[in-house]
Amino acid sequence: MTKGGTLYYPYFLAYATGAVEKAGLTAKLVDAVANDWSREQTVGFAKEFNPGLIVIDTSTPSMVNDMQVADALKEALPDAHITLVGTHPTALPEEVLNGCKADSVCRGEYDHTVRDLAIALKEGKPLKTVDGLNFKEGKKITANQKREYIKNLDELPFVSEVYLKHFGKDGIKKYFYASLRWPQLTILTARGCPYNCLFCNSPMKHSYRPRSVENVLAELEYVQKELPFVKELMLEDETFPAVKERTMKLCEEMVRRGIKLKWSCNARVNTDLETLQAMKRAGCRLMCVGFEASEKAVLDSIDKKTTKDMQTEFMNNSRKAGILVNGCFIFGLPSDTKETMRKTLEFAKQLNCDTAQLYPLMVYPGTAAYEWAKKNNFIATEDYSKWLTPDGQMTTTVSRPDLTREELLAFCDLARKEYYLRAGYILPKALQCLSNLEEAMRTLKSAKIFFRHL
Repeated sequence: MTKGGTLYYPYFLAYATGAVEKAGLTAKLVDAVANDWSREQTVGFAKEFNPGLIVIDTSTPSMVNDMQVADALKEALPDAHITLVGTHPTALPEEVLNGCKADSVCRGEYDHTVRDLAIALKEGKPLKTVDGLNFKEGKKITANQKREYIKNLDELPFVSEVYLKHFGKDGIKKYFYASLRWPQLTILTARGCPYNCLFCNSPMKHSYRPRSVENVLAELEYVQKELPFVKELMLEDETFPAVKERTMKLCEEMVRRGIKLKWSCNARVNTDLETLQAMKRAGCRLMCVGFEASEKAVLDSIDKKTTKDMQTEFMNNSRKAGILVNGCFIFGLPSDTKETMRKTLEFAKQLNCDTAQLYPLMVYPGTAAYEWAKKNNFIATEDYSKWLTPDGQMTTTVSRPDLTREELLAFCDLARKEYYLRAGYILPKALQCLSNLEEAMRTLKSAKIFFRHL
């Protein structure tokens, strides 16, 4: 759960579902969280469907529960092969397999690993033939060779088509993204990122691979025709305008072909004005942008490769282009002090993004930030059940002698109050709501949820 009430699409699991179906196998994609199912309801559905393979998505903060769900499913369906996917099993496959009754984990990009695993199980092939898989053989755990990244992402089915088939229109409406107009749809036009930020837990860094412009346009035309009730697309590429030439071509073709969809994306502060203006003409409404911090030493410590001047120029250009910005700021970064955190907060107020996420550093296995925290004994607990608050909110486990976990969390709470409860933010937001009914509805829905936490 997030403080803004956002419920994300399980888009990687959906892409894998499409890959399995493309291979001619029967699959069912279920989001038990969106359905508000209990563990018992989830197990009940699985028993009724009676699959030969169960794929469970995971995250580090929910890992204990995820493994308990795997155990419950294994007890109910002992003949089903259970595999876990996600960044946590990718980073710690043996720990995960030793901690639960799952049969295997799929490391890294798992669309084709899941597909090949399903085929191997159906045809009785040895599991050692499946690249990217770690699996149990009695008490032994075998690690197969690494799977190469998918070179041609156009091979994958449209994820929007998978959503419609498995969730239906009513299911699509369950998803909410605090910064976006509702109902919204999340797709990817590329995978990976050219950059390598210290805290990022993407398993596909340094592997930027775009879909072809033609393939993306075909999906946008599909959404426009088959899902006309969708008010906005989230292009969840880690950095949508990563390659200017491709971005310009895609945006120009969207205009030329009459794509009327509004959309938002993730972007970096090195996106120039010309690109922003092209994105605006093509329907871009908002960008989610990782500013992270304002001070050079802090930005350098996370290998961000940006500067305060770049951030300021980007924000000015975004306003010129007419695109809203959801700014992300992280406190408690490796070179952060109480003084630099205060400077970042004051700078965030100056930037005055349409919305802002102000949260503590969270370190995940597989990231350089996790290794830094572990090496310095800054991780307060490695009991993953304590990486969440009792009501399911993510929290930090990083605690330093000069900046304790309690001090960091208190500062982030204060930062949200200072950012949102000031005239410089409230008055422009009120004017925006008065002039734009759809933005007003989005703001009120988000605020109703968010202000419970202030």
